[in-house]
Amino acid sequence: MTRIKAPGLFFALAFAGLAMFSGSGAVSAQTIKIGVVSTFSGPAANFGEYSVKAMQLYEKLHASELPAGVKIELLVRDDGGPNPDKAKQLAQELIVRDKVQILAGAGFTPNAMAIAPLATQAKTPFLILNAGASVVTTKSPYIARFSFTMAQSAAPLGSWAAKKYKTAFTLVADYGPGVDSETAFTSAYSASGGTIVGSVRVPPMTLEYAPFLQRVKDAKPDVLMVFVPAGKTATGLMKGFVDLGLKDAGIKLVGPGDIVPDEELANMDDGAIGVTTVYHYSAWADRPANKAFVEAWQKEYGTSTQTNTFAVSGWDAMDAIFQIIKAGNGVVDGDKAMEVLKSYKDANSPRGAISIDPETRDIVQNEYLREVRKVDGKLENIELETIATALKDPVKDQMKK
Repeated sequence: MTRIKAPGLFFALAFAGLAMFSGSGAVSAQTIKIGVVSTFSGPAANFGEYSVKAMQLYEKLHASELPAGVKIELLVRDDGGPNPDKAKQLAQELIVRDKVQILAGAGFTPNAMAIAPLATQAKTPFLILNAGASVVTTKSPYIARFSFTMAQSAAPLGSWAAKKYKTAFTLVADYGPGVDSETAFTSAYSASGGTIVGSVRVPPMTLEYAPFLQRVKDAKPDVLMVFVPAGKTATGLMKGFVDLGLKDAGIKLVGPGDIVPDEELANMDDGAIGVTTVYHYSAWADRPANKAFVEAWQKEYGTSTQTNTFAVSGWDAMDAIFQIIKAGNGVVDGDKAMEVLKSYKDANSPRGAISIDPETRDIVQNEYLREVRKVDGKLENIELETIATALKDPVKDQMKK
């Protein structure tokens, strides 16, 4: 059963204190405690809400698979958004006071980076459920990413866009994932013969895009590539794109799937129709595993709710957590857990076949070319084709060469 509590007082303990509490990283218990530090309030509240709902749903449907007498408890904490100090405080409390055996969450890259040293010191596995900057997994050997990296979407998108559009403008949120998106798209687009005519970076959580979009309109590119955090920020971007006349001017809008989140499409008008994205998941994918996932989700939470990228990350991460618990017969040891995570594979995830790269501890997954279409009066992200299969993080892959 999940508990959601307001954070307590900050425990100003040194890293040595963390090590004292964590010991060797092995904890034998009938209740496995999982600390989830993510965003449950503000424009990005969907980050944490959907991940936790999916984790709870997986636990409910698969509880009988756990070793006899073993139960799971989720301890949920709200970091409020991109707030590294708050995220670090909450994670430290979970490790030291609540003695969690596993950490999960991190809606934003700066928050993940702040938690990483704590995971290392306490030898606590830390499963990333959203943060998409490539650098994240390099910050602790106890991190495994179950979400995505921005380059996984942006690089194949750049190659595809260059075949159809001669000039491009990039608009991205000014933090790690935005910079990664801009860099990966620009590199692939230019290498494939396209010309970048301008770029702009915007505050990560802004809802007002008019000044930035006016610069795009004045530049008159064939295509605009955008990355902003999924959620209300994406809806604000879409509104500005239509209201300022960029769509009417014939500028094509593309990006990673964050710009047309599955759960936010209901809040976007028909201006979103035709937006093309590259992403690892769509709630409307016709894979049998996804249909079963969506059916179970809507049975539990109502037919008016929609699965999304945060939900599928939470679902897959909980599947991996179950493997850790079963492998240890109810005992969670940090180092042994990481060995399980580094060999993790699932051929039937709702997003398609996935695995964890044992070298980088990043997710390996398919990327799909998608288009927003209106189906039976509702906007949907329709997968058109698999644009990349079993794609590793292109940034780290390039670093090896």
